[in-house]
Amino acid sequence: MHSADDHRARIQSLFLQHHVALRMFLTTLVPDFNLVDDIVQETFLTVTRKADSFTLGTNFKAWLWAIARLKMHEVVRAAKRQRVLAEDVLEMLCGHDAAVELEPPDRRLDMIDGCVDDLAPKARLAVELRYQRALKPAEISRVMGWTVNAVNVALSRARKAVRECIELRLAAKPT
Repeated sequence: MHSADDHRARIQSLFLQHHVALRMFLTTLVPDFNLVDDIVQETFLTVTRKADSFTLGTNFKAWLWAIARLKMHEVVRAAKRQRVLAEDVLEMLCGHDAAVELEPPDRRLDMIDGCVDDLAPKARLAVELRYQRALKPAEISRVMGWTVNAVNVALSRARKAVRECIELRLAAKPT
């Protein structure tokens, strides 16, 4: 029993190592922060519940992304909200199954980083404050001297720009 607890703790530790990248990736797909929080939470619960089915030493990130993809579909569907991206683009970004996930998450994360780097300096700062420092829009407005509404608009436009940038980069990638 003790070794099962140790295994679960190691799996949870791996989740925490990938937590920020997962949240950033999900945020490019789902613009509603509350839904992203729900997806991350549901993914964590599933990872914890299924920890015994994961073999240490295999590709944890691929397994995590596959679970997050399924949870994203469930949460978005349950919230009865429209996806921001077309289904085919969403599937390209997420991959179709765990086997496809061996390399793409790293490339997509590199794309996200590159696309965020391409943002205007103030937009990039707003994104960094929101997603790296986890500040709420009200806190960001105080830091940047903007209204909360201006912060929300800037973040919305930045997410849209990052999504469009990723779509363009994916379209330019040879298959």
